[in-house]
Amino acid sequence: MNGKLYIVSTPIGNLKDITFRALETLEQSDFIACEDTRETSKLLKHYKISNELVSFNAFSEKRKIPLVIKRLRQGENCALVSDSGTPAISDPGIRLISEAEKAGITVIPVPGATALITALTISGLPTDSFVFEGFIPQKKGRQKKLKELSEEKRTIVLYESTYRIVKLIGELEQYMPGRFVVVCRELTKKFEETWRGYPGELKKDISDKITKGEFVVVIAPKNWIV
Repeated sequence: MNGKLYIVSTPIGNLKDITFRALETLEQSDFIACEDTRETSKLLKHYKISNELVSFNAFSEKRKIPLVIKRLRQGENCALVSDSGTPAISDPGIRLISEAEKAGITVIPVPGATALITALTISGLPTDSFVFEGFIPQKKGRQKKLKELSEEKRTIVLYESTYRIVKLIGELEQYMPGRFVVVCRELTKKFEETWRGYPGELKKDISDKITKGEFVVVIAPKNWIV
């Protein structure tokens, strides 16, 4: 009998933001496939869970999928986690889930935190219809994507890194100067910050002095009046 593949959401920052079911699943699974064993070890240590960790990230995903599928076919249960949030949302996991389903393995979601929904809930912008673009292209296709999004009539949610957030705000000033923007940094963590305003205004607050953090950028729909 095949084992089961559990897609387990973990905290995006605050370790208390995890469900009882997620902890139970992590404890009872035969092994945990994780993006970074060091990050997952911190979570498991906090909750006194001892379990086998298997590295499973963007670089090793293609090579590790057959190994994970083989163990699942042998009857072992696997919990898939990312460093934070929900696997397969701008994180590895999609290919494994697809291959597991092809192999007739049951895939079970264990829902929880995800940065994009967390940011949407505090943005004050429309949530009945939105588009999630994750990380837009770094170079090739970036300007084309921004031009396309400038015509978007739904709320837009983007992820951006510390290294490009200042660049992104400048690009939003160029392509969407009249769109209200909410920028969230380090959500649920000790140094959580949220900025609200138009791109030209945000440039004053979000500068190169910001040296770390993960950002979620929520952009108002076209013609939305705050």
